[in-house]
Amino acid sequence: MQMDLNADAGESFGNWTAGNDQQLFPELTSVNLALGFHAGDPVILQAAVALAQSCGLGIGAHPGYPDLQGFGRRAMSLSPDEIYAATVYQLGALGAFLQLVGAPLQHVKAHGALYMRIHEDPVAGEAFCRAVRELVPQAGMVTLAGPAGEALTRQAQAQELTVWREAFPERAYIESGQLAPRSLPGSSIHDPEEAARRAAEMARGQVTTLEGRQLGLQVDTLCIHGDNPRAVEIARAIRARLAEDGVTLTALAAGETESDAGPLLARH
Repeated sequence: MQMDLNADAGESFGNWTAGNDQQLFPELTSVNLALGFHAGDPVILQAAVALAQSCGLGIGAHPGYPDLQGFGRRAMSLSPDEIYAATVYQLGALGAFLQLVGAPLQHVKAHGALYMRIHEDPVAGEAFCRAVRELVPQAGMVTLAGPAGEALTRQAQAQELTVWREAFPERAYIESGQLAPRSLPGSSIHDPEEAARRAAEMARGQVTTLEGRQLGLQVDTLCIHGDNPRAVEIARAIRARLAEDGVTLTALAAGETESDAGPLLARH
């Protein structure tokens, strides 16, 4: 029974600090690093790569919209060509720092509003997947676990990318399988024990929506948002709860597929 635990991080820039990477990284198995568009800057990215490598984490790219003021969570009407170019540009930035330290790129995961867009807009999704395939075909592609992620999952698989399905213990879900809009009460979860309970539920292949409905999920990796003010406590609570349930936390290996590892739920 294995599970990856990732976090969106490396999100400070200049004199502005977001999250606590120094304390959070040792609790994880993988990390998604901001690449300067929605957050982060070159100095922060270099430091985050070094910290992730020292902690033995799988390192992933977290490309987003060019929206520092909105933290990448505002919708933007980028064309598919712009999405493709912006994704290549950001992957290239991380690739350069990884090359310097001889570390591989484990995975790619879109951020914020771009993440939502590529799950809902097949043309945008194709552009994003094509950028990943053409630049880093060996990297895993992270998609949303559950019904709302299946269209993008199929697109990524059609482009011969390894797919890892992701669930969010500290974010609420709605009946469609999408993450609840942050404007809704209860959309973000800050209680570590509740997040840990939900993580255990997700590892068993399901999640309870805000409406009280049970949704089935196939989950490879659990995500914590590094800007959650209790991210470190949440990560520690999840680790403890999954250990109680006999789940081993381990980074996903680039190139690992569902057929290589056996049925997803059997691994959890």
